[in-house]
Amino acid sequence: MIKKLLIANRGEIAVRIIRACKEMGIKTVSVYSSADKENLHVKLADEAYCIGPAPSSKSYLNGDAIITVALRTGCEAIHPGVGFLSENASFARDIEKSGLIWIGPEPETIELLGNKVVARETALKYGLPVTPGSEGATDDLKKAEETADKCGYPVIIKAASGGGGKGMRIVWKKEELAENLKIASSEALSNFADGTVYVEKYIVNPRHVELQVIADGKGGVAILGERDCSVQKNHQKLIEESPSPAVSTEIREKMCQGAKNLFSALKYRGAGTIEFLVTGKDFYFMEVNARVQVEHPVSEFVSGVDIIREQILACTENKLSFNPDDVSLKGWSIEVRINAKAPGTITNLMIPGGPGVRFDSFIYQGYTVVPNYDAMLAKLIVYDSDRKKAIKKMLRCLKEFKLEGVMTNQEQQIEILSTKQFQSGKFGTSLYEELYGNK
Repeated sequence: MIKKLLIANRGEIAVRIIRACKEMGIKTVSVYSSADKENLHVKLADEAYCIGPAPSSKSYLNGDAIITVALRTGCEAIHPGVGFLSENASFARDIEKSGLIWIGPEPETIELLGNKVVARETALKYGLPVTPGSEGATDDLKKAEETADKCGYPVIIKAASGGGGKGMRIVWKKEELAENLKIASSEALSNFADGTVYVEKYIVNPRHVELQVIADGKGGVAILGERDCSVQKNHQKLIEESPSPAVSTEIREKMCQGAKNLFSALKYRGAGTIEFLVTGKDFYFMEVNARVQVEHPVSEFVSGVDIIREQILACTENKLSFNPDDVSLKGWSIEVRINAKAPGTITNLMIPGGPGVRFDSFIYQGYTVVPNYDAMLAKLIVYDSDRKKAIKKMLRCLKEFKLEGVMTNQEQQIEILSTKQFQSGKFGTSLYEELYGNK
């Protein structure tokens, strides 16, 4: 077992990793920007060091500074958390060249799965269906038009190296294709330093479903059930649940078998997520996120597996603490994201509790929310024996939750959970727009 680990991230995920490490007997080192000096991850770590000013490009994306701190403090490994450098193969490779352990898949695996065009081809190779679309990258308008005509409108343009809705444009008719292709490529270049895009059929109002994977790096793969992430605003997830009310036993078995084939063949190491679009009896591969996901707690609740702990074990010792074939899923879990609408200081904070209630966050009373990073302040997660009970528990918790001094989306989350559409389980990725338009 390693003795000391650096966390190359901030906020909620950094706090989550620190807590897992403390339980494993591993000392932790936090890094932070000047804007984050009062963040909870700075206070909880055994050691903490400022690595730059507020802009992430000068702090949390400064790989050299992060590695230097790790080496100078005697760390043996670096955990990248989510976002920032978590899927950066060059950073992973630099860490390994420095003699440190990268808590994540092999750099070559990240490169293979990080490019969505290559990932589509790899998924097909291992028997996973993909959405009809480009064969390879779309590098000019003529090729894009040919693909769109073959697929039929609407189509969606996606950044090959992208995520989070960046470099993504929906095109409803041919006359809009040229302009949107240019915009998507420009967005991809500015956000990911790669302007490569591809075109695929846009499936209207599907379900967004993903499988949580944890693998030992030697071919052993555990599937910790699926998550439904269909409640989204501008492709940003708002509510996640496990299992999905839209996935049949037949689809689940096919998804899981395809995912096992893929991750086992790649000898994948650590935590990962494979995402699908589901419509009726059909499902299509979207992408693989070669890291832990923000919404991992719902999978932990239904599986009883500590994903962060297993991720660290897999990457440092090439093993899991359980037999992948022994995973038993039960109950229902729901997570809502509490997002800030503007910066401010939290003047009053009351966190809900009770059986099956979890609150993952970095905030506390008196903390000042800064404008420099992601808007998510906290994740509220509940667990119960079935979906109906889990919804009731979440509504109770959201109404009990008090956060004053900073405007959040708390009331809107209550509204969404209370709708007939959500409670019936019969909705798709268009639910938010159906309820609120583009607000």
